[in-house]
Amino acid sequence: MPRIPVSTGVELNYETAGDGDPLLMIMGTSGAIPLWGELASRLAETHRVITFDNRGLGGSDRGAGPISVGSMAADTSALLDALEIPRAHVLGWSLGSAVAQEMALARPEQVASAVLLCTWGRCDGFQRSVLSALRLPYVHRDMESALATSGLAFSPQLLDHPDFAAMLEPMLPAFPQNEAQMQVTVEQWDADLVHDTLDRLGGITAPTLVLVGEQDLLTPPWQSRAVADAIPGATFELVGGPGSSHGMHIERPDDITKLVTGFLGGQRV
Repeated sequence: MPRIPVSTGVELNYETAGDGDPLLMIMGTSGAIPLWGELASRLAETHRVITFDNRGLGGSDRGAGPISVGSMAADTSALLDALEIPRAHVLGWSLGSAVAQEMALARPEQVASAVLLCTWGRCDGFQRSVLSALRLPYVHRDMESALATSGLAFSPQLLDHPDFAAMLEPMLPAFPQNEAQMQVTVEQWDADLVHDTLDRLGGITAPTLVLVGEQDLLTPPWQSRAVADAIPGATFELVGGPGSSHGMHIERPDDITKLVTGFLGGQRV
């Protein structure tokens, strides 16, 4: 996979696939490119898809300075600049959706449209408790516990599937691989916990789709609903039924692809 230096002082690992209007995909907490599962390749059937590893994870440099939602948004904007893509559709999942919000506010000229997959604008008490619990194994560098608690991102149906362990195995390289990457993940959880755009979301001018699953425990549906309500003209889609988890792009790739391409079909770069 190629790496490219960006103006924020790091080299980012990225992939491109497909043709058409550019679609930049921003990964969530602790994840690298493979955690997109089949979603990226499916979206590449209609768009030029750019995926990348956030700083300090996967094949990207950590660099210097603090990791925050704002600094990650600056990295993401710098990646588009380095790739000479002046304007793109932007899809962010979880932490990536928070990054997409900040990007749409700071560099609106870059964001043709925004898909916020499993999002929130400000942690409430329930969400803070869940994210704090998921953060703790990384603080103690306990990868076994980190993987066990990551089950909260999936549906009861998947967790009880007899082949769940075998299904998860190909994605293990997408998780932190060493102590340095576990520390970066702690910093990402901290960024999640203090993310707060709720009072600024009215400034987003890009056409926006907010997608969440009814089984999502990490970014509960009421949190995504609040984001959609705060962004002028945003479309809100609640996915129901088995597999409608925080990781529904992995569990329900067909449905998520259909919703995303349906929305993007009405947008232009």
